[in-house]
Amino acid sequence: MTTLVLEVGLGLLMLGVFAVGLVTRGDERRIVGLLSAVGVLALAVGSFFLEASPAPARGAFVLDGLALFGKQLFLVATFIGILGSLSLPDPAFRRRAPEYYLLLLASLLGMLVLASARELILLFVAFELMSIPLYVLSGFLKREDVAVEAALKFFLVGTVSSAILAYGLSFVYGATGTTDLAGVARALAAPGPLLILGMLLVLAGFGFKIAAFPFHMWVPDTYEAASTPFVAWLSVAPKAAGFVAIFRVFLEGVGDPVALWVPIVAGLAAITMVAGNLMALPQRNSKRLLAYSGIAHIGYMLVGLAAVSASGTAMVLFYLVAYVFGNMGAFLVVESVAQAEGGSTHLDALRGLAQRSPLLALAMLLCLLSLGGIPFVAGFWAKLYVFWAAAQVGLYWLVLVGAVLTVVALFYYLILARRMYIEAPQRTGRIAVAPPLALAILICALGVVGLGVYPKPLVELTLRVANGLF
Repeated sequence: MTTLVLEVGLGLLMLGVFAVGLVTRGDERRIVGLLSAVGVLALAVGSFFLEASPAPARGAFVLDGLALFGKQLFLVATFIGILGSLSLPDPAFRRRAPEYYLLLLASLLGMLVLASARELILLFVAFELMSIPLYVLSGFLKREDVAVEAALKFFLVGTVSSAILAYGLSFVYGATGTTDLAGVARALAAPGPLLILGMLLVLAGFGFKIAAFPFHMWVPDTYEAASTPFVAWLSVAPKAAGFVAIFRVFLEGVGDPVALWVPIVAGLAAITMVAGNLMALPQRNSKRLLAYSGIAHIGYMLVGLAAVSASGTAMVLFYLVAYVFGNMGAFLVVESVAQAEGGSTHLDALRGLAQRSPLLALAMLLCLLSLGGIPFVAGFWAKLYVFWAAAQVGLYWLVLVGAVLTVVALFYYLILARRMYIEAPQRTGRIAVAPPLALAILICALGVVGLGVYPKPLVELTLRVANGLF
């Protein structure tokens, strides 16, 4: 029962949100947001009192180190995302708040199950439980044409990726005769053409989920059109879940032959870094810029995956934590400014932010420095560690590509910083930030600074988690 305690707790929370939504009306329905935030926070705190157990030789559902780490990350990211959503000003959103938070929690439930899945069918079902609510949430602002269009694009791409993933998993089952990851690893001693094709399709399906190039086409439009607090969460939590699933399948489920996939993953990392950074350069909308920036960061994480080592896996996990705080913080600052600027997310809306709200500008700067990999914030150690892991296995060319593109990324991050600190504001008057949104931004800023100043405990934790996979 301990293995399922988080899933059971989240299920009870969902029932509570559903019941409260039935008995409240109008603006009173905002209470479901507070209930969701408190419930997720309680689960997040409780998760740190759980102990991971070694994965058994067989079993479809486990609570090993990787599963527990992933669940803690998903819960923290969801808590921050819910805090950011509590201050959404749209009256229509407040009336439909129970549906929003129930869908968000349903997607979170899929992530929690996915983190523990060691069986291919359960993994696929968990992926769909995570993904289907996202399609609805991306079009939640249904009266806006761009939101409906972006949701439709997201849905179409998502269903295609699910079909590819299911097709690949069926090939893996056909070649190995089992859906258990431990059984798949034993059958992979002599991979045949059918199995190789299946694993390629599985990798492509995961590529859609984490938004690696060239499977990224849904990202910019969806990020621009959907509500910003949801996008802040969408940009980190589902991607982290995707990487946890990749670790399960390609490290635990493939075993020693995983080294055969290094050239493919390294090539995917290189092209994702190049495409994400270059396409971010001409953007003039903050959310689209951060969307392409996120694609580039997926490339950096794939650098660590390409190392196929305990060090590389650990550093990807560290990177995911740093990315949660840096990327969510940046999106939530954009939301704060947009609420003061009539909903505008254009880069010009950030002009003179340091004069109108020095603390908000400082939080944005810290997040941008982390995303850019500047010492000594969380993102600096994240990039340094994944590059170091790749260099340890001889992928020097990939490290060089990543280092050059990190410099390129600084250009568009500094464009944002220049607008905040050098250019004159378009409007006068201070920007008032709602308390829940301010708290979410503060958590992100503290996370970025704290991990930058003292990363050692998290590094040691991720190394212990990764060693369990090798």
